[in-house]
Amino acid sequence: MKDIDSILREILFEAIQKVSAGKIDIDEIMFDRPKREGQGDRASNVAMKTAKQLEKSPRSFAEEIVSAIEKNAYIEKVETAGPGFINIFLTPLWLQQTVEYILSNPDAFGSSDAGKGRKVQVEFVSANPTGPLHIGHGRGAAVGDTVGNLLSFAGWSVEKEYYLNDAGLQMQILGTSTQSRYFELLEKADKAPLPETSYKGGYIRDIAKRIVESEGDKYISQPLEESLQFFTDYAVNSILADIKDDLNEFGIKFDVWFSEKSLYTRDLVSEAMKYLKERGFAFEHEGALWFKSQTKTEENEDTNTEDKDRVLIRSNGAPTYFASDIAYHKDKFDRGFERLIDVWGADHHGYVPRMNAAISALGHSPDSFEVLLIQFVNLLRNGELVPMSTRSGQFVTLREVRNEVGNDAARWFFLMRSSDSHLDFDLELAKQQSNENPVYYVQYAHARACSIKRECAERGLIKDTNMGINVNELTKDEERKLMAKLAIFPQEAARAANDLAPHIMTNYVFDLAGDFHAFYNAHRVICEDKEKSFSRLQLVEAVRVVLSRALGLLGVSAPERM
Repeated sequence: MKDIDSILREILFEAIQKVSAGKIDIDEIMFDRPKREGQGDRASNVAMKTAKQLEKSPRSFAEEIVSAIEKNAYIEKVETAGPGFINIFLTPLWLQQTVEYILSNPDAFGSSDAGKGRKVQVEFVSANPTGPLHIGHGRGAAVGDTVGNLLSFAGWSVEKEYYLNDAGLQMQILGTSTQSRYFELLEKADKAPLPETSYKGGYIRDIAKRIVESEGDKYISQPLEESLQFFTDYAVNSILADIKDDLNEFGIKFDVWFSEKSLYTRDLVSEAMKYLKERGFAFEHEGALWFKSQTKTEENEDTNTEDKDRVLIRSNGAPTYFASDIAYHKDKFDRGFERLIDVWGADHHGYVPRMNAAISALGHSPDSFEVLLIQFVNLLRNGELVPMSTRSGQFVTLREVRNEVGNDAARWFFLMRSSDSHLDFDLELAKQQSNENPVYYVQYAHARACSIKRECAERGLIKDTNMGINVNELTKDEERKLMAKLAIFPQEAARAANDLAPHIMTNYVFDLAGDFHAFYNAHRVICEDKEKSFSRLQLVEAVRVVLSRALGLLGVSAPERM
């Protein structure tokens, strides 16, 4: 089924070519949805953008285009407005066809093949296994997972990946922290004092306590350097298991858990460094290997966006994080992905130009790599900011928030603002069972649609499926507005996927729920007029389908009863 905007583009294009004798060059005809009454259902400024090509005024060219539009089943009337806008008033036919299509293709409505099956990887969360996930990780998890859902809905072949930072200094700090707590619990703290750089959260003590319970004082007599690997491995495995359980309970499923260690066991870092040197993007200086950020090649005259050279391999032979990240992203492309999307915390914004330069140095288009920065979450309780500090180990975990407000509310609140803007998460609002709580408001709309369907089934109305929907029976403003909102679901889903912006979908589904509630409060679905009743029932069912589909993309449940 073609959406109405595609149909109108074809109609306008044909009219423009007719009046211009094919002389007009048009990239794309765009439409706005007028906000004022009396301005039609769609408006286009195409005449204002193209009139100059014919040396005509936009207004006069718009009038010529309008006069050339032939009578059409979808268009009630067309008029010129202002300096050259074209306002289009639509017939009810497109609304009827939309509802009929939704009911006959409930699983397909809104989806597209824009991605053409191309492979895209979305990497998100990727928190170091040094502690439980906090609410910032939770927001990144919700955004990354939903972006993957939206891209899949738009025809991309999506793989979701977690990059496990299980190598390097942080792992050693985690091991020494756990080791110190172990000796502390056995009243031997003087043997392994807690380092200043240690992880101080209570979860470290809990891990050490489990070691004491399972191993006793087995490691008291061993040299610290000999037992350190055990404490490191035990802590990493414990924290990683907790992270996986937390995400699984949150409805987050990863296709791949990629270990940083594997980059070294498979020699991928050394291979990537060799590749950069061959391409002229790495050089040796004073015993270290450097990334040449300002290099130009014959194929690419554009200077990389990174502003200075960076160390890849230190003079002592130890690779930097930058080196492993380059190797990791090279491996992503080597696995056949045409597009990479990384979801990072906002504190990594300064690292983006460096990775953009690396992607170009690897020989890939800058457009093939995108970073979504997740801004900070402010947790509010009774209007007061909840204090948090990851450095001191005082932070609110994702699990704590989920247990308090529920997965659906947590997911919705994480997604309801653009990911690049700060988020105020109101715990008390998220728990309310009222229309003030946006997720409750939307879910109640779905439950209400299900309730209407059950009541109609009990009355036998739902059995009369041969009647079909008749939009001539649905002439009220609330009915037409609701059908029009259903009709734009494909465009909104496409826009959310294209912009990697889940909040576009939360805004859409909230507005759809509002239009449905307004319709329900203004009109009885079951009335004395059987045909009207059935047409309204079909409309309600279409709303239920789209609400369920949209909530599914967001990872929020669609309850049938509340």
